[in-house]
Amino acid sequence: MPSKKVVFFFPAFSSQEATAPLGILAVSTPLLRAGYQVRIIDSTITPNFRRRVLEELEDAVCLAVSLVTGPMIMETVQIARDAKRLYPNKPVILGGWHPSLLPDQTLAAPYIDIVVKGQGEDALLEVVERIAAGESLKGVLGVGYKAEGGLVFNPSRPLRPIAELPPKAYQLADFDAYERVCGRRWGMYTSSLACPYNCGYCTNDGVYGRKWNAIEAERVVDETADLVSRYGLRLLWIVDDNFLVDRERAVLIAEGLVRKGVKFDWSIQSSTNLVCRLTVDELKLLKRAGLSQVSQGADTGSPKVMELMGKTFQKLETIHQAAQKLTEAGIRPSFNMIFGYPGEGDKERRESIKLIMDVCRRYPGAEFWTNIFTPYPGAPIMNRAFELGIEVPKTLEGWAEFFPRYTVLPWLKGPAHREVQTMREYLRVAFNRVPIGIRSKNIRQRIVHGMISGPARWRLDHNYYSFPLELWLKDKVNQWLEPPKPKVDAHRLEAEAVTC
Repeated sequence: MPSKKVVFFFPAFSSQEATAPLGILAVSTPLLRAGYQVRIIDSTITPNFRRRVLEELEDAVCLAVSLVTGPMIMETVQIARDAKRLYPNKPVILGGWHPSLLPDQTLAAPYIDIVVKGQGEDALLEVVERIAAGESLKGVLGVGYKAEGGLVFNPSRPLRPIAELPPKAYQLADFDAYERVCGRRWGMYTSSLACPYNCGYCTNDGVYGRKWNAIEAERVVDETADLVSRYGLRLLWIVDDNFLVDRERAVLIAEGLVRKGVKFDWSIQSSTNLVCRLTVDELKLLKRAGLSQVSQGADTGSPKVMELMGKTFQKLETIHQAAQKLTEAGIRPSFNMIFGYPGEGDKERRESIKLIMDVCRRYPGAEFWTNIFTPYPGAPIMNRAFELGIEVPKTLEGWAEFFPRYTVLPWLKGPAHREVQTMREYLRVAFNRVPIGIRSKNIRQRIVHGMISGPARWRLDHNYYSFPLELWLKDKVNQWLEPPKPKVDAHRLEAEAVTC
């Protein structure tokens, strides 16, 4: 009998904020319905994950990996090489954001056999069935493969509206294990796809285009209420690119959740202009329904840089208005801020710092997540990569180190780069910020961080970052009191918060 098992590997991204991989749960449902067994090995929660992958692969059809650009590639390369060494005839399939944006380069790696571009729910099932039957992948839409010593790419697969996609296989998720690792029981949920805007740094258009589409409100209410009840989740991160595109739908979801009476926290992402469309009373309704945080792309405090980013839909005043409305409604306003975008100089950077300081002082509870700009594949800005002096990695492995914390930009390096990093460190302590992966500070940390928060705010107000003695003191105290860092540090891999 041919094998009916598919092994998925999910490389570590953040052990402090770990939960079930949504993409793998999405593509697993069609496989389960077709009678396949699915094994998911997430390196964050699986001891000896390399051995486990190879053991499970022995009687499987193939190995499939889902990943995004960055450090996830390191473990992917290790696992793929081991798999091809032991099982040279078992295909290694890559899907997810990175292979979708750079399919040619990904497939060119000698240990990768197949790539799936874009939505994989239908494509992966077709691929697995062809492999199991010993048939060619010719004609399978959205798939690239190797044949006769070359790379073959079939035509793209048309995107399906999210309402037509099957439900995700949450029953495969080990929420107990994730809770043990990160200390909280939470999950992700998607209610809409795409975003109508095209910011210069965003890769969304490269995968989903600009056609926003969503699940109807009643179904969102039923699915989220069932999900949190069935698995005892305390928090849902709704990972839509822009949840509030349809204002009426958002209100209907809130009304439905209130009627359901299921209590859980949830957070969303939205642009500031769409937050401002809602009244405070409407936001209070969302709060009663459990909405606790709205993440928004402020990105810059400079009108010049905002225009360079292509954010013609956003005005600086909407950042303040969103913070005010959300604060009045009892919802945490959370903003992303990008430093080092092409065209930003010292004047523009100071404008961003002033925005952060003003919002943090006026709206206690607000937070900013600070990044140094990274030119990701698929973003509109990458069309200017050569002009900007960006050296784009030429291999799959090269992208593993291409990540914000460690990227030194051609126009932001040396003393200027160090100053921006020092500035970001002072932002983290200026308002007694508690890191996302730490539930609370102990008393010694609170005393030390309280002592240095005032000097940190003075430095930020006066643009003075020489001789950062406060940061040295903070690091010494943290080294003494904090536990060892996890295998993958969420704060190194993602933006870092300034909590006011």
